[in-house]
Amino acid sequence: MKALDHDMAPNAVLVPLGVLELNRGPVAIQQPWFLFGHSRDTSDFIADGIDRWWEERKAVHAGVKRLHVELDNGPEVASSRTQFMTRMVGFADRHQVTVELVYLPPYHSKYNPVERCWGVLERHWNGALLSSVADVLRWAGSMTWRGLRPLDGELVGTYERGVRLTKAAFRPIAEQLTRSPTLPKWSVTIRPKVPGD
Repeated sequence: MKALDHDMAPNAVLVPLGVLELNRGPVAIQQPWFLFGHSRDTSDFIADGIDRWWEERKAVHAGVKRLHVELDNGPEVASSRTQFMTRMVGFADRHQVTVELVYLPPYHSKYNPVERCWGVLERHWNGALLSSVADVLRWAGSMTWRGLRPLDGELVGTYERGVRLTKAAFRPIAEQLTRSPTLPKWSVTIRPKVPGD
């Protein structure tokens, strides 16, 4: 089979999203979960991905009322991004969980465990011809991370860049955000509204 060293006209462009569940209970588990989107890496794509992950995995984590989410410092998930914060407040309210968003400083992705997991995937499919979406999903699902195969899927949808709220529209959302007094940009806690309040 012939292949070019660069894809000049790809059949599809996929946007990756990864969640690495770190369960530090009596038996430490690090379950990788990958999602590949067909549109753009936006706040809405990431929020939809996190929502889909929790819908698929919350039964495994029955009784969990607080999620600690470590994020890179990408512009789509920044704590100043009104659309992402709005979506995460909606997530917390809908699922009745407290969400703690903790951001890694720029150029510190090496400390993010999911980045190491992505590195394993890159080595796993190195040299493979990823000529279709099915190939990408098959290769992603066949790697192993600490003895576990990732759970993976795709998200078909169109996402627009630049979605943001006005200051007035964001004000009620901001009321549910508790920023760290010492690191307000890097640590944000979202407490859900109790139904009926």
